[in-house]
Amino acid sequence: MNIVFMGTPDFAVPILEQLIKDGYNVVGVVTQPDKPKGRKQQLTPPPVKVTAESYGIPVLQPTKIREKEQYEEVIALQPDLIVTAAFGQILPKPLLEAPTYGCINVHASLLPELRGGAPIHYAILQGKKKTGITIMYMVEKLDAGDILTQVEVPINERDTVGTLHDKLSEAGAKLLSETLPKLFRGDITPIKQDDEHATFAYNIKPEQERIDWTKTGEDIYNHIRGMNPWPVAYTTYGDERWKIWWGEKVQSSSQAKPGTIVAVEQDGIIVATGNETAIKITELQPAGKRKMSATDFLRGTTISIGTVLGGANE
Repeated sequence: MNIVFMGTPDFAVPILEQLIKDGYNVVGVVTQPDKPKGRKQQLTPPPVKVTAESYGIPVLQPTKIREKEQYEEVIALQPDLIVTAAFGQILPKPLLEAPTYGCINVHASLLPELRGGAPIHYAILQGKKKTGITIMYMVEKLDAGDILTQVEVPINERDTVGTLHDKLSEAGAKLLSETLPKLFRGDITPIKQDDEHATFAYNIKPEQERIDWTKTGEDIYNHIRGMNPWPVAYTTYGDERWKIWWGEKVQSSSQAKPGTIVAVEQDGIIVATGNETAIKITELQPAGKRKMSATDFLRGTTISIGTVLGGANE
């Protein structure tokens, strides 16, 4: 069975490796072009490319997969099936129709909820207790194809985007391994998605990173988790920008304006929110400095109680 795999970030790596482990003939891997990263803007290959090359699998890196000469390179590999996972581009109709068994996608949500490029972020931002993996047929519409299989993954109250990402990646690899034999035998009846229940998780915009202290403590706690470890939530302290890596929910009877520092403890800075659940900032990164615990930060800094931190409500 010849398979072309299409994916780009770390999320897709265990899924590619599972295909190889299960003995499928991965005839090619398609991923995004190398991109400059870091302060030196060094050209860096995507994780899926690194993995593919380590197994000696040919790699294609089209800039626009919808251009004929680029998708025809994929069709020339004569795949029986195309599997995608966080590839990052919508496939054109000729490519979708080329493989005998079609094109399927491993998506990190329980579709039709959270279609789009940031389903893991939004699952936590929205305070969900569970999410999951959906394997579905691909169509020329964002994550709207018929569902083949799904599996639920619980969300722990202390999960971050990073921890949930890893759980979902492994769950996706396992579900794909279970799904493909059934698909090839014809044992799966696809289920059409109910578009009326669709929600969307579009890529995170820079303005979404900023903490709005007028929201409830629960919402802010979810915001911090839902931006950790990327792109990281932030607030401002005077003219400084603080990245907030972690915070804890604490009860508070303070009537102070949301965003006000109401207490400073040895292990954290307590900030008023829009309800009686305050946030104790326990890990932060001031502008131009390393990430550090609040304890280390407070050793060399004087913070005034009553200072109002900046937020989206400014």
